[in-house]
Amino acid sequence: MSLSRFLLSFVFTALIGTPLAHAQEPARGGTLTMVVQPEPPSLVSAFNSAGPIGVVSTKILEGLLTYDYDMNPKPALAETWKVSPDGKTITFNLRKGVKWHDGKDFTSADVQFSAMKVWKELHPRGRSTFAKLTAVETPSPLVAVFKLSEPSPYMMVALSGYEGQMLPKHLYDGTDIAQNPYNNKPVGTGPFVFKEWEKGNFILLERNPNYWDKGKPYLDKIVMRIIPDAAARAAAFETGEVLLGGFSPVPLNDVKRLEATGKFDLETKGYEYLAPLFLLEFNLKNKYLQDKRVRQAIAHAVNRDLVVKTVWFGFGKPATGPVPSVLTQFYSANVPAYAFDVKKADQLLDDAGFKRGADGKRFKLVHDFLPYGSDYQRTAEYLKQALGKVGIDVEIRSQDTAAFLKRVYTDNDFDLTSNFFYALPDPTIGVQRIYWTKNIKKGVPFSNASGYSNPEMDQVIEAVQVEHDRRKRKELIAKMQSLAQEDLPVLDLFEVRFFTLANKKVQDHTNSAEGVYGSFSGVWLKK
Repeated sequence: MSLSRFLLSFVFTALIGTPLAHAQEPARGGTLTMVVQPEPPSLVSAFNSAGPIGVVSTKILEGLLTYDYDMNPKPALAETWKVSPDGKTITFNLRKGVKWHDGKDFTSADVQFSAMKVWKELHPRGRSTFAKLTAVETPSPLVAVFKLSEPSPYMMVALSGYEGQMLPKHLYDGTDIAQNPYNNKPVGTGPFVFKEWEKGNFILLERNPNYWDKGKPYLDKIVMRIIPDAAARAAAFETGEVLLGGFSPVPLNDVKRLEATGKFDLETKGYEYLAPLFLLEFNLKNKYLQDKRVRQAIAHAVNRDLVVKTVWFGFGKPATGPVPSVLTQFYSANVPAYAFDVKKADQLLDDAGFKRGADGKRFKLVHDFLPYGSDYQRTAEYLKQALGKVGIDVEIRSQDTAAFLKRVYTDNDFDLTSNFFYALPDPTIGVQRIYWTKNIKKGVPFSNASGYSNPEMDQVIEAVQVEHDRRKRKELIAKMQSLAQEDLPVLDLFEVRFFTLANKKVQDHTNSAEGVYGSFSGVWLKK
């Protein structure tokens, strides 16, 4: 389709649709060369939700379930499951004959270890998602029984190969999980086996000949190319050096030109599970940002429409709060709003006591942007200009992904970040981690980096976790959205509209809500 038609129709194509049936049987063999950008800091998503990690790790490691476009659970490592009438017990019957890549059996002990020692303790979202999970019983090697203190229906959408990733107990138990060497050479149950990681160049995966889904995968190899320069990525697509990339892998101003060649498919489906939001995080330890009026002034100083239209070429939608509009079951527009108003921003900063100096400047902030490509840097440059107009001097600081994550989530050495988060299918999983006091934890990426703590917000968040009445739960989530917009520990800028760019040779790369976070067991190359 044309770019204009794509932009107009995204809201429909992103939410509905089923994979097209292919006209021929899948061909076997071949190497899929795809781009992952930026280079991931490690290769395990079980406790680090950084986006590039998920692209790689989900081909190697799996979860209990997978999901269709409507977020209905489908079997993966769990063949069947049953929820008790009171919702407090979920019994998973595991698939027979599944082996870890080192030949060991996958069993319920791995499920127990992954859930209790990894997700609950180390995953940035797991602390809230699995808060009510008290134990995993293992009555047999092929049965895992989740015991809950309260029913948690939202937990059932968090068991994918990205969000609820299984780790081998025999390689992790008794170790420092976050520093385990297998994080960089993972051993999984998935369709592809890790072979090599040449830092700064590529990650090589090879076909798992003993994969439980007989006959799959179709590909012999996947080569994940690391190409930091966005223009070089676009050139690699044009020459055929790279065949696929997710998360809008080329500069947005190159999309129309690449589309015109007729060699590529631009796929907008496959991001439903993530529901991504682009936001600014404020460090509330900063003496200026501690004042809510300063944060509100920054909100008024930023023109969200302009950011979406000119910086992101229409691949987004201005956000109104922490729950994106695509989550129609939970979204509320009845929240405090901050229209673009430079005069209002100036007045709020004056009222806060931060007057302009003789040079027109009020104070300085250091802005660290997520180093995922040129569009993120251009956003940072726009923010520098916009805040400069209201007297806030902004220094832009760049670094690689690992340094960014350490600086923000371990060292808390930042004033302002531009970042993107996944809202995911339920606010308890994706949104509340940003605002919950209990999610202020050093070293946990993509959690409550701002240091925001409000007892009223905590009470609402914890009530949402246990409320089963749909109407009451929606009311609580609406209150959470309103509180978030009033206190403004983060500023939600826009709902991100990612796309996957694929050479027309690549077939069946997007067939679920997980998109490029899928296992790729069914991907094949047209001869």
